[in-house]
Amino acid sequence: MAEETFLVPLDTYLASGMHIGTKFRTKHMMPYIYKVNPNGLCVLNIQEIDKRIMQAGRILGKYAPEDILVVGRRENAWKAVRAFGKATNCKYFAGRYPAGIITNTNLDTFFEPKIMVVVDPFPDKNAVHDALISGIPIIALCDSNNTTENVDFVVPCNNKGSKSIGLIFYILASRYLQERGILPKDKLIDAPVEDFMAE
Repeated sequence: MAEETFLVPLDTYLASGMHIGTKFRTKHMMPYIYKVNPNGLCVLNIQEIDKRIMQAGRILGKYAPEDILVVGRRENAWKAVRAFGKATNCKYFAGRYPAGIITNTNLDTFFEPKIMVVVDPFPDKNAVHDALISGIPIIALCDSNNTTENVDFVVPCNNKGSKSIGLIFYILASRYLQERGILPKDKLIDAPVEDFMAE
């Protein structure tokens, strides 16, 4: 596969460690695993990662910013989630997800998103639970150790590393703005990718 067909250069993907999974693999994630490296870590298929980020951008592009909710409980995802929210005007929770915010109509903060993005279905399980109750589709970043039975669309990736998470949300923000006609199709957002990456 020619390098120019990727959303970002292959070297950028490799440098972020996006394709390096965990030592544990679930049957759900087997289709996305390319091989197991000598250290016993799963190596995810970069072509599949790239294709799925593109498709996720296309799916999100069908929704207005106020209809999208992004959730990331794990601390090394906070910067990426916030930067994505700032770039796209989508609603987000970086850190603790307030239970019931999309299911309890009595809450002053209640709102009804139409789609949810989670950084990891396991630590973000409360948000996933509420999305299931509300019938909201879920796009989830999933590592080799994730189960995906409650996920509507999987983006396989290293969802533990801050560089990997940052790069995904950087590309996803760019793809979303391209799909909405705000950015030209061949342009990435005008911000350094480091703005999306925790130290």
